[in-house]
Amino acid sequence: MAVGLIFRSFLLAVGQLSDPRFRRVFFLGIGLALALLIGFTAGFTWLTDRITPDDIWLPVLGEVQWLDDLLSWGAAFLVLFLSMFLMIPVASAITSMFLDDVARAVEDKHFPHLPQPQAVPFGEALRDTVNFLGVLVGANLVAIVLYLILAPAAIFIFWGLNGFLLGREYFTMVAIRWVGRAEAKRLRRKFIGTIWMAGTLMAIPLSVPLLNLVIPILGAATFTHLFHDLTMRPRETGFRSDQR
Repeated sequence: MAVGLIFRSFLLAVGQLSDPRFRRVFFLGIGLALALLIGFTAGFTWLTDRITPDDIWLPVLGEVQWLDDLLSWGAAFLVLFLSMFLMIPVASAITSMFLDDVARAVEDKHFPHLPQPQAVPFGEALRDTVNFLGVLVGANLVAIVLYLILAPAAIFIFWGLNGFLLGREYFTMVAIRWVGRAEAKRLRRKFIGTIWMAGTLMAIPLSVPLLNLVIPILGAATFTHLFHDLTMRPRETGFRSDQR
């Protein structure tokens, strides 16, 4: 695994954080993620209130008229609690829809000699984003159970799981712009160890408040560097940088 290459790619990504295109994607990703989570919280709370009767008879307590309010508030706090775990996966998935802007910013600065890649159609990018969001949210919801059962190893499970998912998705999304989906999957399998390690490097700061909000941008930029550095060595990969 190319440990030195991973850290070089990461540091180059950090050095470009002031790029206006990075900031635009950052605010879009965070804004849309917050809007989605707030909307889901409001919708779930409304649904809970609608399906809960205004009053109910309970043994010992008799007629209870405050149960719907209790459940509504409980539902809101439950979703807010889950949001602490889901905010970053949701932001990562939404940011992936704007990955092309980050990748182009990196390529314009560090790989200006390359031709323009094939842009991914918006519909296809949206479909990939929805799929990625579903996988991220589902996997992290399941992982919450593992966190409770295997509490001492919870942080390592979190890093490993999200590292694998982030690395897999970001590498694929960068690669399909240049080599297409089938070849991107082949290259992902070939470099799975390096990709997982790089993804884990992205996942570790996810447990640090505020810092974790910038990770989707750093991830996209890091994997843009990593893809080009790995695939521009023909004798190792059989890939040419001008291959579309």
